[in-house]
Formats: sequence, C-alpha cells, structure tokens
Amino acid sequence: MLDYDEEAERYDALRGGEPRAAAAAEAVLSLVPRQARSLLDVACGTGIVTRLFPASRPGLRVAGVDLSTSMTVRAAARLPGAVVRADSRRLPFRDARFDAVVSVWLLHLLTDPADVRAVVAECARVLRPGGVYVTTVHKGLSHNVGSDIDAVLADRPPSPVPDAPATIAACAAGHGLVPAGEARFRGHGQGRSPRRTLDDLRRGWFVTLPPGHPLADRFAARLTALPDQHRPRPDPVFTLHAFRKPE
Repeated sequence: MLDYDEEAERYDALRGGEPRAAAAAEAVLSLVPRQARSLLDVACGTGIVTRLFPASRPGLRVAGVDLSTSMTVRAAARLPGAVVRADSRRLPFRDARFDAVVSVWLLHLLTDPADVRAVVAECARVLRPGGVYVTTVHKGLSHNVGSDIDAVLADRPPSPVPDAPATIAACAAGHGLVPAGEARFRGHGQGRSPRRTLDDLRRGWFVTLPPGHPLADRFAARLTALPDQHRPRPDPVFTLHAFRKPE
C-alpha cells in the first residue's frame, strides 16, 4: 500500500484535482437527503472533497477524519476545527451522531476483511436512524476502461476486492442498513497513460506487483512498448452505493 503521508503533498494533483473533487461531491450529495444537517467524511484525505459538501449544501455541517497525519493537516487547513486524526475502525464520535456518513476511496485499501467489517460497523454506529451511509464500491474495476493498458495488465496476479458490492451490502445489512440508491461519477484527470501507469507500477501502486516483484519488470517492458506513451486513456467512472439506517 502507498504511504499516504508521503503522498499527501501531491495527492490532489495526481488524482484529478478540483474537477474530480467536484464530481465526487455532487454524486455523494445526490444520495444524501436534503434534510441532512450533519455529515461525517471518513478517510477525508486532503479535504478537497469534504469542503465542497457545505459549499454545495448550505446549512450542512461537516466533520472529517483521516489516519494519515499529513492528510489531516491539509484537510484541517481547508476545514478549520472540523477535522481530526482518527482510525476509521474506531471513530471518536458518539452513537447516532450524524445524519450522513461518507467513505469515498477507503474500503478498497483494507486488505483484511475484518477491517472492512469494522469500518462499516463504525459508520453504521455513528449514523442516526433515518440517516444514510454512502461509499464507493469496487474501485479497482472502475479503472478498467477497456484500453490497451488494461489489456497489458489483464493477466497480472489478481488483487483482492475488499470493496466488492456484495461484500459491502452484506456488511451493511449486518448492521441493519438497507440499500438506498447508487450514483456514478467521472474521475476527471485520472485516465491512465502508459508512462503514468509505469510510474505507478514502480512506486507500488499495484499491490500484487510491488517493486522488486519478479513479474514487475515484465509488465514494465510491456507498458513501455505501448504507443502514445503520454496520452491519457479514458477516465475511470466510480460507483457509489448508499445505505439507509431505518427509523
């Protein structure tokens, strides 16, 4: 897994910046009831998405948590007094505290199924009855856009899918949450080029091909042989699933 303390400084620039953040915030809010007055952003990162929630929905109070110290510092600068450093598996909030809870681009990082269950359990715990939990699902699949890069990567060792839709739905159901809709949004600026994919490979982005892996050089050579090394292929499209906590 990437070191997100090291990634913090360049995180936004490498992941679509403001256009992607705006698309994510709009899609999340499409699943959050208009009457919601409090929202918790779990694993809020740099806060680039978090700060758009109250900007787009006046009267909505937001809080953010992130485990990375560097990410938390950047988010706190964007949302003074509203961001804390905390483990998503042990949220520092009382039961039924929020009208909405969001975890975007988090669950795919959790390689231990017990951690996935713990995060969903905590999100359900701090959600008030009638509230909505919104999360991304199957993030890895979102990046498969049918490009020549995807063809090169197709036979790499398979990665676990901790955020598979069925897995998350089962976790949610285990805590009394029921399906409440879905939405999609474009990952602006995240279309892969061969050169960018090669850089990601070398810095450990692909969990089953870490630097030094016997197959890594083989995939690097195949990526280097692709045409238009700096031309981005189509952007990914991310999927959000929402779950409601019954009254």
